[in-house]
Amino acid sequence: MRQVLWRAALAAALVCGIGLLPWLTRTDPALTVLKARSADRDPTPGVLADIRDQLGLDQGPLSLLGQWLGGLVRGDAGRSWISGAEVTPAVLQALGVSLLLMAVALAVAAVTAGLVCARTLRTGGRSRRGGTGSAVLAALPEFLTASVLATVVGVQLGWLPALGWYGPKWTVLPALALGLPAGAVLGRLLDDLLPGAFDEPWAQAAAARGIPGRSVARQALRRCLPALLPNLGLFVVGLTGGAVAVEQIFDIPGLGRTTLQAALAQDLPVLQAGTLALVLLAALATGVTRLATRLLIGPALRDGALPTLHRPAPPARRALPLLYGAALLAVVALGLPRDPLALNTGERLRPPSWSHPFGTDALGRDLLARVAHGALGTLLLALAITAAALVAGVLLGLVPRLSGPLADTVNAVPPVLAALLVTAVAGGGTATPALAVTVVAWAPLAAHTSALLRQERAALHLTATRGLGAGRWYLLRHELLPAALPPVTRHALLRLPGVALALASLGFLGLGARPPSPEWGLLLAENQPYAERAPWAVLAPAAVLALLGALAVTAANAARRRSHRPKAGAGVRWRRPRPRTPLAETEQATSLQQLAGVR
Repeated sequence: MRQVLWRAALAAALVCGIGLLPWLTRTDPALTVLKARSADRDPTPGVLADIRDQLGLDQGPLSLLGQWLGGLVRGDAGRSWISGAEVTPAVLQALGVSLLLMAVALAVAAVTAGLVCARTLRTGGRSRRGGTGSAVLAALPEFLTASVLATVVGVQLGWLPALGWYGPKWTVLPALALGLPAGAVLGRLLDDLLPGAFDEPWAQAAAARGIPGRSVARQALRRCLPALLPNLGLFVVGLTGGAVAVEQIFDIPGLGRTTLQAALAQDLPVLQAGTLALVLLAALATGVTRLATRLLIGPALRDGALPTLHRPAPPARRALPLLYGAALLAVVALGLPRDPLALNTGERLRPPSWSHPFGTDALGRDLLARVAHGALGTLLLALAITAAALVAGVLLGLVPRLSGPLADTVNAVPPVLAALLVTAVAGGGTATPALAVTVVAWAPLAAHTSALLRQERAALHLTATRGLGAGRWYLLRHELLPAALPPVTRHALLRLPGVALALASLGFLGLGARPPSPEWGLLLAENQPYAERAPWAVLAPAAVLALLGALAVTAANAARRRSHRPKAGAGVRWRRPRPRTPLAETEQATSLQQLAGVR
């Protein structure tokens, strides 16, 4: 009941904050509505007064919010301030479109994740050399993938429709653009857990008895899924409300696009209803993932009889991250001496050459210089956001009762809407995209931390160590954090390209840096109209993003170290001894036997 009340309070706070959005921006809502309805009409005082009277703006935001909440009880979300149509049918229709797109994108993501960890499944957890291909997939900007698919597959080849939403065939290209990066991230997280499952005694015993490897791999996959289900629930909401750029490119009337357009036009009833639908979807996805976790694990989670997935992993090859890092540094070093703002209209859209290794853009500016100068701001900002998200995710993951509903609610807010809210509160500027991404970046790391700690607390070795008298702080410092920090840190490294992509997406949608800044998202947005005529103008920043993804994944693999747990009882602050009974002696002997078997 406390979880339900906490979740309801967070949802109410979010909806109320959105209800105050027009007044927080310190702009006249009537003027924004007039521009959205008729841009040619003069905003005379009489016209603005009529709009305020029609919408009830003179009553104030609290009165409007109360009327909207009262209508929800009757199933009426009000009428759009722009079109005058009923909000509920429009939002439900947009939600249906987004759910269908999300389902197909999840199928693509599942296939992609299976391909990423296929080698590990086939070799029984002994293959740890992959990662470059999945890094490139994870680092592909969704809007760039969508543009390439729409241009090449939809327009030039004519294999699939590129624009609109009229049937199942129209879902394939946008689902590929959404599912490939998500599947690459999920596949890397799964590949990180599989070796621990294959090292468990049941898997070794099954292999010794000659059970087929497919059966063992299937059970290992089932063993690792509970740790991924919370992040899968976050992906569901992210693919539904966060696919704004893809919906814009393919002209899909989904919930993300509807919410963005309502936010830009300050169409408050539509914006509030769309956000409420995303929050309810997040709550539903969380409930389903928790139920699936209990069904997959069974009573072991409750009885403290769950084997730990934390295993010492052999260090991966460290040459690849050095190679990718050297390549990225070389690009930055070669481009920094060049002027990113120098215009030369006689050199417009020139292909790569010795004088311009990355070619030039539509204004004749050197793309190598712009990519290099944009890398400094983008990379440093992405690293700072990732570090802050890692710290916040781990700390909040330690208190799942507080962070669980909070992460679900925060994840229900697309980065674009978060950017609009941050802009309304803090004002516009270069820091707005960073604040918006930071607000939502910690949620998957907190979900991952809490999922790992939930299983680790039910592990046999922890039960035995607790039986030997270890206190709470000792367990947290020597058992729980060493088990959760390495995989969550690798997860944060895998998210580093995603943070850069989120910043680029905001720039692509016009909510980030402003021209002539060489920020990567702005580079992609500026050169997108020339992708067919001058593909190098788009491929140059996209290739650097893919290189960043390869560097992040290989660095995460190289971060694996052979770790050694402290021996049981070493440094334990013993509790006051209890009076011994035959039953207590038997329980302690059983704990010692379990501890010896696990160690």
